[in-house]
Amino acid sequence: MHYRTLGRTGVRVSSLTLGAMNFGAIGRTPQDEATAIVDAALEAGINVIDTADMYGDGESEEMVGKAIAGRRDDIVLATKAGMPIGEERNHQGSSRRWLVTALENSLRRLGVDHVDLYQIHRWDPATSDEETLSALTDLRRAGKIRYFGSSTFPAYRVVQAQWAAREHHLGRYVTEQPSYSILQRGIEADVLPVAEQYGLGVLAWSPLASGWLTGAVRAGRDVTTHRSTFLPRRFDLSLPHNRARLDAVERLARVADEAGLTMIQLALGFVTAHPGVTSAIIGPRTLDHLRSHLAAADTVLSADLLDAIDAIVAPGTDLAAEEKFDTPPALLDPALRRR
Repeated sequence: MHYRTLGRTGVRVSSLTLGAMNFGAIGRTPQDEATAIVDAALEAGINVIDTADMYGDGESEEMVGKAIAGRRDDIVLATKAGMPIGEERNHQGSSRRWLVTALENSLRRLGVDHVDLYQIHRWDPATSDEETLSALTDLRRAGKIRYFGSSTFPAYRVVQAQWAAREHHLGRYVTEQPSYSILQRGIEADVLPVAEQYGLGVLAWSPLASGWLTGAVRAGRDVTTHRSTFLPRRFDLSLPHNRARLDAVERLARVADEAGLTMIQLALGFVTAHPGVTSAIIGPRTLDHLRSHLAAADTVLSADLLDAIDAIVAPGTDLAAEEKFDTPPALLDPALRRR
């Protein structure tokens, strides 16, 4: 396992992070298997666990809490808030009112008195940066969080938040958690340069592109991945961008075979090779999934391999632009583009 410094915090973290989204209802991973996954991940040298309050409406946090009981201090524990929880209209977003409540709920579910990294799950256009950063700064001073970060923010919002922190003398986001993989490289053009400029740690989610880069999605085979059962459009080969992804996967598979690597090793090695990335978040549902991911822990891709990947998917390119999660709202809602 390789270790990097998380931004400018001085905290040393593993190059792979254990993501707990699949614990519980989403991935159908039961408690005993989740605990076994955590045990094996820690034994392999992973020291970061990332979850969120909305994963299974808190179920993931509860399962993580049970799995880490008695060894809290050995783990860099991260969670997120901001996505809708239940039907109440104010149980979402990044207002002070909600963040204070959401954190208390997360601490209770996790069974801890603080989290190391508290992340705003998505940018909330209804709430000012000053409001959010002020609340997070106070929670940090209260000892309930050690650091705070953003997740899937557009690059310009990352910059704006840094300016707001400086202008109002507040704590700043020290990390960003974007989606990044060989098939979705758009953040190389904006988010990653901004993160490097401001010294942010970067925890990259979906490095296996929702299963496209596991080796399970290949030409001539039925797509039977877990993700395809509840996100069928993401694997619908009648769509042009999915056909483009499949073509890229076939070419990447040949590159991996020639290098003696699995697709997972190629995919995770690519993400962790970027100097702006601190750690890649893996989200295994089973112990076997975890073991296949851990095989990539020490993978270092040569310059020739990285060049071969660039020739298949150009730097800064998203093959599925419609799946970007940091798109400015005005590009999605026509009313915001018209007077």
